[in-house]
This record gives sequence, structure tokens and C-alpha cells, in this order.
Amino acid sequence: MKISAIVTLKKDVLDPQGKVVHQALNGMGFNNVKEVRQGKYFEIDIDEKDKKKAEEKAEDMCKKLLANLVIEDYKIIESQ
Repeated sequence: MKISAIVTLKKDVLDPQGKVVHQALNGMGFNNVKEVRQGKYFEIDIDEKDKKKAEEKAEDMCKKLLANLVIEDYKIIESQ
């Protein structure tokens, strides 16, 4: 089963990479962009048939390795 997860910086955490991308977009004429925040996207192929168990394993992976819970949030966005 494939699980997708997104890890993003918490709203209160400074995002210098997002700032640079935002400035570059403004320089390219995309002046209506208010903010850009960068993150990480993971596709995890888990050998598990049960959707709930697969999502629980992905949650555990995010908590233990994929996200730094002090400064990042994560969200499981889909499973197939």
C-alpha cells in the first residue's frame, strides 16, 4: 500500500528557503503571491493490506524520523 505524507515547518518557524522562493517569484512578475512555505513530500510503499495499519505505520515513521516535531508538522495525505 502506498502512503503519502507531507512534512512542513510550523507556522511560527522562520522559513528562509520559502522566503527566497517568494522573492524569486516576485522578481519573475508573480506579484500576487502572499507567502511561500517549503516542505518535504514522501511516498512510502508499505507491505501492508490494511489501510488503517499502513497509516499508523506511516504516522510512526513521521514521528520517529521523517519530521522534527519540535519545528515541523506532518500530515498523511493519501493511501492507496
